[in-house]
Amino acid sequence: MATAVETLGKLERRITISFPLTDVRTEVEKRLKVQARTAKAPGFRPGKVPLKMVAAQYGYQIESEVLNDKVGRAFNDAANENNLRVAGFPNIVPKEEAAEGQLAFDATFEVYPEVAIGDLTAVEIETVQAEVSEAEIDKTIDILRKQRVHFHTKGEAGEHGDGGEAIAANGDRVTVDFVGAIDGVEFPGGKAEGYAFVLGEGRMLPEFEAATLGLKVGESKTFPLSFPEDYHGKDVAGKTASFTITLQKLEWAHLPEVDAEFAKSLGVADGDLAKMREDIKVNLQREVAGRVKARNKEAVMDALIKVAELDVPKTLIAQDSERLAEMTRQDMAQRGMNVKDVPFPAELFAEKAERRVRLGLILSQLVGDNNLQATPEQVKAQIEDFAQSYEDPREVLKYYYSDRRRLGEIEALVLEENVVTYVLGLSKVTTKAVAFDELMGSNAQA
Repeated sequence: MATAVETLGKLERRITISFPLTDVRTEVEKRLKVQARTAKAPGFRPGKVPLKMVAAQYGYQIESEVLNDKVGRAFNDAANENNLRVAGFPNIVPKEEAAEGQLAFDATFEVYPEVAIGDLTAVEIETVQAEVSEAEIDKTIDILRKQRVHFHTKGEAGEHGDGGEAIAANGDRVTVDFVGAIDGVEFPGGKAEGYAFVLGEGRMLPEFEAATLGLKVGESKTFPLSFPEDYHGKDVAGKTASFTITLQKLEWAHLPEVDAEFAKSLGVADGDLAKMREDIKVNLQREVAGRVKARNKEAVMDALIKVAELDVPKTLIAQDSERLAEMTRQDMAQRGMNVKDVPFPAELFAEKAERRVRLGLILSQLVGDNNLQATPEQVKAQIEDFAQSYEDPREVLKYYYSDRRRLGEIEALVLEENVVTYVLGLSKVTTKAVAFDELMGSNAQA
């Protein structure tokens, strides 16, 4: 049985549940007898172990299982009787005082909030759009060429030339020995031999690259280098070191020509350059469409958070924080990082979790109120769209439809798109053109 629901806060509730102790004992005895049918003990045949011995061995475990079952069932019955939508898991603790012959527990929990969504027709949302021009195609080709670069000794004649005068310049790959000292004392990480990097890519601090420019093989240079205050090496951050570098090897970058062979290396079987450019354009347009969709979805979600009023259950935030922490741990482990002793406090993810839970509640309300669920036809169309970029689209369809969890991910994606379309159809939308580089998140050269 359960007492009336107590309101402890906006979302927090408490129910006291109780049931006769005899019910627990009866069920424990019943399960012990079942356990005794297969129980084993030295000196006894299976199923012939005395019940007292079975109780001594399994009694505590079975009693815990019975209590958990009865408390859980009683709580669910009480929640259903009171039409409560329980958020997360209840915190159930035994009551110190209970009627004679009764067991009593207090169950404290949160309920799902009421979600009030404001007038969407008054919401202003700025969306973005972007175009793929010939300049973007040219830049992508340059990136693809750099990904296929070959280095040759600078100054030595070869199949592709000598690369010019054997002096270090931007774009060259240099191999150096270096040693650094602060106040005349070498420091950890300040010394290396045979260290290679490409000048102009920004891998090294500006003073280091500037000192390397103009060197010839065998030449050395000593120079001061000031580490930034926010440098990742805390021992040297904000300090000035004296470095000596010696150029051991100098190579120039030979980029492949944009010809039929280059096109074939990109999968264009006949080497047609026009077809290569068209393929690159299609891929860029697909990438731009995805980025635009993501930016616009984020704008819609931001607008919904502003226009919706609700209290977010702390229980759900805590659960999602733990989920995000575990996902981060697994992701880092898959990248080869040793995370065994790395702490992942759930509170670090609380802000992100709170936004995710809030949006989840808002979307659930919108979907239910406006019938925005994903249809089977939409799900199939989304999977087929994904499959376009794969060699065998049928395998992609099989991959998703063979696993309910994967299919659920697509359904959730379609559902979000349905919400975005619905909100944009009601709200006041303005569209801003953004540059390709801005949309892709970087203006730097590859």
